Amino acid sequence: MELFRVGFLRVGFTDLVDIAVVAFIFYYLLLLMKGTRAAQMLLGAIFFLAAWFAAAWLQFDALRWMISRVLTVGVIAFVILFQPELRSALARLGQNPFFRRLFVTGGTESLDEVVKASVRLSEKGLGGLMVMERDVGLKDLLETGRTVGAKVSADLLVTIFTPPGPLHDGAVLIRGGEILAAGCVLPLSQSIKYDRLFGMRHRAAVGITEQSDAVVVVVSEETGAISLVVGGRLKRDLDGPTLKADLVSLFARR
Repeated sequence: MELFRVGFLRVGFTDLVDIAVVAFIFYYLLLLMKGTRAAQMLLGAIFFLAAWFAAAWLQFDALRWMISRVLTVGVIAFVILFQPELRSALARLGQNPFFRRLFVTGGTESLDEVVKASVRLSEKGLGGLMVMERDVGLKDLLETGRTVGAKVSADLLVTIFTPPGPLHDGAVLIRGGEILAAGCVLPLSQSIKYDRLFGMRHRAAVGITEQSDAVVVVVSEETGAISLVVGGRLKRDLDGPTLKADLVSLFARR
């Protein structure tokens, strides 16, 4: 069905939908790359594309040939160098509510224990990093730590994060009402804005939520502040009741 013409082009309803879909895809990709090293790579690619068109217009055949080869190799280099960002983008795409619904992964009892542990760690001036798995599996993370296989309890969590215990610097992985592992190593955030604002513990908390739908509670060893991290975003300076309300909301059935 033709709606209007632009010169000799006939534009129909299907064409408009096609253009809108492509525009949305590019917009979504730009949002995923915003604040990461991939955004810098994109600027470099735009520069090379502009140089290629300029070389073609000026009929600089040798320069155009060289840029074409650089762009060809650049696609492969982009995939290799920015594999973490690409994996994060795909994971975040899969977390979109349009594709899946959240479901309850455990009762509020385990959430109560996490909240109690967070408050105790804060009061004692101890750092803590608790990762709660949701829909996206964290098997790779599990393999970086020591298997625990115990019921979630505030006493156990505080014990794990109390130095000089061998596991106090790593993260605890929780699935439902069970502590699967401790001393886990998390990927650091690729976002530039976190490089100078936070230490390793907070950057790791943000990093794992950039690559999965996990919910992370992090307690600062320096300030005792309790933070909640979801989807690469950090909510700081929480007290016990606020943390509990946020956790219940995140794990509640929609």
